[in-house]
Order: sequence, then C-alpha cells, then structure tokens
Amino acid sequence: MAHSAQAKKRIRQNEKRRLINMGRRNEIRTLTKRYISLVEEKDAAGAKEIFAQLTSRLDKAARKNLYHKNNVARKKSRMAQLLLTIQA
Repeated sequence: MAHSAQAKKRIRQNEKRRLINMGRRNEIRTLTKRYISLVEEKDAAGAKEIFAQLTSRLDKAARKNLYHKNNVARKKSRMAQLLLTIQA
C-alpha cells in the first residue's frame, strides 16, 4: 500500500486514466465491429460513414498514446482496403 500522499494520488490518477482508456478502447472496438458488419452486408454508404468515425477515433487514440501510431496506421489501412472491396 502507498504511504506517501503523492503515491496515493498517483494511484487515484492511474485508476481514473485506466477507466477512461478502457472506454476509448471499447468505443474503437465497437466501431470496428459495426464497420466490418456493414462491409459484409455490402452497405457502402453506411460503411463509409462509420469509416470516417473510426479513423477519427483511431487518430485521437494515437495522439493520446492509447495505441502506437504505426498500429493505428495499419488498422486504418486495412479498413480502407475493406472499403475498396465493396466500392469496386
């Protein structure tokens, strides 16, 4: 157990950040699943709309160091390739 006030505060801050990060990750996972289901249904308009939201959330997550920037770039690239398969 932490003894100093500083260590106790860090524990509180870390827990708060963990919950915020968990929510952000869940949102990205949900958008990804929704996007993939729209691609499988061949709904290009809906998929394009979700793709815009997903890329925005991924970029924000990279800025906040939730994911590494190369990981985000890879995810965005793969999602863009999926979108091209139904538009062609």
